[in-house]
Amino acid sequence: MTRPIPFRIGAALAAATLWLGAGPVTAQKTGQDKKPSLSLKVTPAVAFSPARVVFVAELRGGANDYEEYYCPGIEWEWGDGTTSENTEDCDPYEAGKSEIRRRWTVEHTYVTSGNYRILFKLKRHRTVLGAANATVQIRPGIREPGGAGLASPVE
Repeated sequence: MTRPIPFRIGAALAAATLWLGAGPVTAQKTGQDKKPSLSLKVTPAVAFSPARVVFVAELRGGANDYEEYYCPGIEWEWGDGTTSENTEDCDPYEAGKSEIRRRWTVEHTYVTSGNYRILFKLKRHRTVLGAANATVQIRPGIREPGGAGLASPVE
């Protein structure tokens, strides 16, 4: 019979496979010990210019007091040559008491058509702690040459 056996590698509880006797035994990180995962959602994913697009970055899983992600700096790369950054003043971290922020929502307007790759970063000073990316397709709108709803010029 195999059963989970937790063990430590350095200071972190890890997922690994051990061979004890007749077969493998797997040890998993507990939900409270593992690093949260980061996702980025874009709404709408396809639009006509000029387009206001909503981005939602979200941390899922992991401990609510995951120290590495407590009070990070935020950086958005919009894919159109512009960036945005944000930092917050936070109380000092206290294990078991301090809670990480799990959701960031922001809007960005794309004036011209193109395919844009958006990058969301959680940072501590210059170190990137986590990142997620998504793409948005902006098609030519009524104000752009060849855009939607424009008839061909008559000569």
